[in-house]
Amino acid sequence: ADKAALISNGLIDAFWLRMTVALSVGFAIALGTLRILLGHPIAYYIVSGYILVVIVTFFAPVEIIGLAYDSGGVTTSTVTVPLVAALGIGLASSIKGRNPAIDGFGLIAFASLTPMIFVQIYGIIVYSLADTGITPSSVSEAVATAKTVVVASTYTFSAMDTFMELIGVIKDVAPILIAIFFFQYIIIKKPVAHLHKIVTGIVMVVLGLYAFIVGLEMGLFPIGETIAFQLTDMGNNLLIYLFAFLIGFSTTMAEPALLAIAIKAEEISEGNIKQNVLRIVVALGVAIGIGLGSYRIVAGDPIHYYIIAGYMLVIIFTYFAPKYIVPIAYDSGGVTTSTVTVPLVAALGLGLAENIAGRNPLIDGFGLIAFASLFPMLTVMGYGIIAQYKAKKTKGDAS
Repeated sequence: ADKAALISNGLIDAFWLRMTVALSVGFAIALGTLRILLGHPIAYYIVSGYILVVIVTFFAPVEIIGLAYDSGGVTTSTVTVPLVAALGIGLASSIKGRNPAIDGFGLIAFASLTPMIFVQIYGIIVYSLADTGITPSSVSEAVATAKTVVVASTYTFSAMDTFMELIGVIKDVAPILIAIFFFQYIIIKKPVAHLHKIVTGIVMVVLGLYAFIVGLEMGLFPIGETIAFQLTDMGNNLLIYLFAFLIGFSTTMAEPALLAIAIKAEEISEGNIKQNVLRIVVALGVAIGIGLGSYRIVAGDPIHYYIIAGYMLVIIFTYFAPKYIVPIAYDSGGVTTSTVTVPLVAALGLGLAENIAGRNPLIDGFGLIAFASLFPMLTVMGYGIIAQYKAKKTKGDAS
């Protein structure tokens, strides 16, 4: 949100962008919960949602499209994914006639889909009411300033910095805890079982997230962002695509959110889906997506051509994939862009758009996260289709 506000010279307000995304995710979780209660197939909702995304895209200003698509990928984090996944699976497990493997997954997919619609509508309103006054030179100056800050910045330890970082993590976790304890004590009116263990776990989450964020800021972010900027100056596009592919694969394999959902998928599917295989298939999807997204920026093609074509493939794959794999595939698109992946991928996209002549960072710089969210759905459903075909063939040969 802050990067979007900076590059748009304040036309896109960071606070209202975050509020728009937050409201859309709240709506998404409510709608996804209603789907589980009613027992409707998830494909009806997701396919309709993608069609609506495409329709809204034709009315949205080009400056907001890439950002809107990216917003769908940044809504799920290391904290929210396990909680949302547990909510869906727990709800499906407690309702008679629901299959946790089919009905329990999908809430993350809803949380990734609706922000794309809401943010595009927000962009339509903002750009229709304001005289942008944004020129390529002003955008370039803003990104150049951001680049200088990124490359020159180093993480420093101090008592105040540590305290503020911890406060920031607590602020991120607090709304989730407030919602949980409100429903537990005010609505359900029952005490939390093993409260001391819950409190200990919460403290460990806060400390763990703090250490995780500091580690990324000290080590991974600076070198990743520096390489992204330097590669664009070398003039070898193949190196850019190779770096994009490798960074997509490696960061996805390191995503705690993906590990959490993969463990749940193996548990619920009773071993039919292996967590390590799922992680590799998802990581390959992200790698392909970021590689193709980098090519799009270099080529200067409009993002919606690629994303719309990708959604059409998702819709087609949905009708051929096994039912048990579809909700997991939809969710995999949301868990791939979390704490580790987003900053590196965003830096790569903005770095490419700034250093390639004729590219506008506001229009071309955003969108890589959308590619990283889209292609895992295809690879996971493709994996399911192939596995189903092999199983049928083996059964046929045996008979």
